[in-house]
Amino acid sequence: MQKSLKNIRSILIYTVAVALISLFYFIYAYTVHPIPEERETFLTEIGEGFGKIGLALLVFIYCRTLLKLLLGQGKLAQRLLPDYIPAIESSALNRLLTWLNRTHIYFGIAAVAVILLHIGMMDFSRYRHILFFPALLGLVIWQGVFGMFLTLRYSPVELKKFSYLVHAQFVTGIAIGIFALFGHTLIDD
Repeated sequence: MQKSLKNIRSILIYTVAVALISLFYFIYAYTVHPIPEERETFLTEIGEGFGKIGLALLVFIYCRTLLKLLLGQGKLAQRLLPDYIPAIESSALNRLLTWLNRTHIYFGIAAVAVILLHIGMMDFSRYRHILFFPALLGLVIWQGVFGMFLTLRYSPVELKKFSYLVHAQFVTGIAIGIFALFGHTLIDD
């Protein structure tokens, strides 16, 4: 159990470190960078809708990860909690997890596409000087590209191994969430 606590502590330390660095950058950007006035256009209104859909899709995708942790399944659960015995044995939750595993790819593709539409419709060029947004764009593309390599039938084995290693990381999701929160807080002032 000691190893489990160490792994969870490492993720919490990473989360706090990224949040603190983001907070310091937020304060810097708020005081130094001019924040463009929000323009209400037809495209930005549609883009806001895509942003909400993208957020819902990301929450859905990461709920799968949390359910896997709760049920003690998957490599992430084994890495975080190697000696964990799930307290919940539910055939309904296992069926839900099976369905989530089968549909994960489709929801992932939809999430990347919808988030990229959101970014494009909100006029990314107006906000690219705020580092949260280029970093967020890079992480979303990163997740999409390496997720795609996992699904391609003819991807080389080494590329699939590397893709799994970098796509299936909690750290990317944590960074996406923190950067999106601080970035949107900054421009929605």
